[in-house]
Amino acid sequence: MLFIALGQVACMSRGGGRNPARLTISAAVSLKEALQEIQQLYRREKPDVQITYNFAGSGTLEQQIEQGAPVDVFISASPRELDALAVKGLLVEESRTDLVQNQIVLVTPRDPKLVNGFDDLTGAAVKRVALGEPETVPAGRYAKQVLTYFHLFDALQPKLIFTKDVRQALTYVATGNVDAALVYQTEARIATGVKVIAVSPPGSHEPIVYPMAAVKTQRSPAGALEFMRFLTGERAQAVFTKYGFILVGAKS
Repeated sequence: MLFIALGQVACMSRGGGRNPARLTISAAVSLKEALQEIQQLYRREKPDVQITYNFAGSGTLEQQIEQGAPVDVFISASPRELDALAVKGLLVEESRTDLVQNQIVLVTPRDPKLVNGFDDLTGAAVKRVALGEPETVPAGRYAKQVLTYFHLFDALQPKLIFTKDVRQALTYVATGNVDAALVYQTEARIATGVKVIAVSPPGSHEPIVYPMAAVKTQRSPAGALEFMRFLTGERAQAVFTKYGFILVGAKS
């Protein structure tokens, strides 16, 4: 089974011999830092809830759930993965809601000698450009849309390096293994060693929306819904804004 918990934060029960509620949250890796900070806020409010985070690419998380991973809440970086699970009857449909939004930016190593905009990617000096695998990584799918918008995707085929998730694309550019990468603006915001060169213009890609839903394999239905409500509340939304996410309904 592919299910691997990559990060776990536990809250010990204060209630004598009472067992704590246990929640497993599978979430797109681009949400990692924000959700970990939100976890600390939730711990103070619900000390009896034990949460395990599973961060990975949204396509990988979808596959894990399809294979029976015991997940309570799934937060994807695009609607496509939740749509696929809904068709298979694996989601609590009435729980589904949009959480936050994002956008695509072009980044280079901190000292940008080769790239000053999207059109420069076709230059002979640019050898490698990273983006997530479009078939399985939402950030890669949006990045492909941006390159297609600029009529660059086909021309760049020999240079494209496809990665397992958006964070790997960011790592490649930060370490100088590629000359540029297309990643989420939130990734660029937390990274060191990269510079944002350009922001994707309006209309160059589908709206980047992070939907979430409770999964029918959940062990604590009430706990799952309660945590989801917290994520859409003012305190959690302020954390998402801090990390560069765009609130649902706000203009990017």
